[in-house]
Amino acid sequence: MIWLEALAAALVGVALLLVVLGPLVSREAVPAIVDDEPQDLEETPKGIALSALKEIEFDQATGKLSDEDYAMLKGKYTAQALQALRVEDGGAGPADLEAVIAARAMVIRAAGVSSLSCPHCGPRPEEDALFCSTCGCGLGARACVQCSATLPPGSRFCDQCGTRVAA
Repeated sequence: MIWLEALAAALVGVALLLVVLGPLVSREAVPAIVDDEPQDLEETPKGIALSALKEIEFDQATGKLSDEDYAMLKGKYTAQALQALRVEDGGAGPADLEAVIAARAMVIRAAGVSSLSCPHCGPRPEEDALFCSTCGCGLGARACVQCSATLPPGSRFCDQCGTRVAA
């Protein structure tokens, strides 16, 4: 009877060993997990440069770096961060950025002053926004669901019929 228990224990042990060591000794190609983006920002060239900028900023503030060393290191790491950003953006240079800004300014000028206005923040540049991008307040004229009267911004009840307005 003891030999039966010993045989069962040996079989369980061999099975466990195969389960644990099987993937290590198998000749099958296990597909590697490929991730397009690194898990940590500090693994990217941009992240490395930005981390270095933060660190030299701290070292200069705590007196560990002289002003000359700080200026030299800041210039070096700023150039690295800008280069990494340009590579990340697909090589968009300052001329491309200026063209994008000029086109956006032309669209804003052509549209004139936006009809959307936040009661707290004033006119908004968004053409089709329902809420203010700064404070989240509702934009534009709303209508009463009961009588379709125009509701003033911030009203809780309709001026025409007295129906409670949804927030």
